[in-house]
Amino acid sequence: MTATHTRPADTAKQQWAAGLTAFAAVMLFLVGLLDILRGIMAVAEDDIFVTTRDYVFAFDLTSWGWIHLVLGALAVIVSLGLLKVSMWARVSGVAIAGLVIIANFLSLPYYPVWSVVMIALSGFIIWALCVVQRDNLFNLSEAE
Repeated sequence: MTATHTRPADTAKQQWAAGLTAFAAVMLFLVGLLDILRGIMAVAEDDIFVTTRDYVFAFDLTSWGWIHLVLGALAVIVSLGLLKVSMWARVSGVAIAGLVIIANFLSLPYYPVWSVVMIALSGFIIWALCVVQRDNLFNLSEAE
């Protein structure tokens, strides 16, 4: 005897949940990719960024480059897990986006406009991942 499993009809809440999760996954992927590129720029060429001598949080730009590079790689990995609507990916996505916000806040004097843009994008990612209730999610890879 074989059992066939059918997915229940999509409700409006499920469609919103899937849309927000897909939005968060794509935005986290982009934030991660942009952080990787920013990290590569900081590691390869320190003179691209403006430096400020009187900033409270003074760090070496090469170390900031490595921090952005690692956070970006983690964000890309977690964004792929979000497309599978894994709970670990949602929790990790909020954590990674929070760390991206902190890293960009601390690197404000080196690239201020870009840091503010990344903080805003990460805030939207956290919102999108937190607003969706767990029981409204379904696997995006099964969506037709």
